[in-house]
Amino acid sequence: MDVFRTHGAFSWCELMTTDPDAAREFYTKLFGWGSKAMEMSSGQYTTLQVGDASIAGMMKIPPEAQGMPPNWGCYVTVDDVEASCARVKQLGGKVLKPGFDIPTVGRMAVIQDPQGAVLSIIAYSMPSS
Repeated sequence: MDVFRTHGAFSWCELMTTDPDAAREFYTKLFGWGSKAMEMSSGQYTTLQVGDASIAGMMKIPPEAQGMPPNWGCYVTVDDVEASCARVKQLGGKVLKPGFDIPTVGRMAVIQDPQGAVLSIIAYSMPSS
C-alpha cells in the first residue's frame, strides 16, 4: 500500500519543537534514525530516516504558533482536502486551519474531532518515493 496515495492512511509524522537541533540529536541517538536538513521558505525542515526511507519530519515551531508546546502531529492522506473539511463539519468537527498549499508537497488542512483531538489531513501532489 502506498500511504501517500491511499485515502484514510496515516502517512506522515511531524515534530514541531522549540529546539530542532536538540530534538534531532535526541531522536537520532534514541532510535538510530538518519536525518537530512533542507531549507524551505518557512525555514529549515529536517526529515528523519530509517535506512533510505523518510519516515517523519521536524521543524521549529513557527512564529504564528509561539507558546504552543513541542508536539508530534500525524497526517492522514485524503483524496480531496476541501471535501474532507466539509465532511468534518457535517460530522460535528471543526476545521482549525482550512486547506492551504505546501509547495512541491500537496494541500493540507488541520482539523479537530468533536472530542477535541487535532489531526492534519493532506492530499499529496508529489510523486511518492
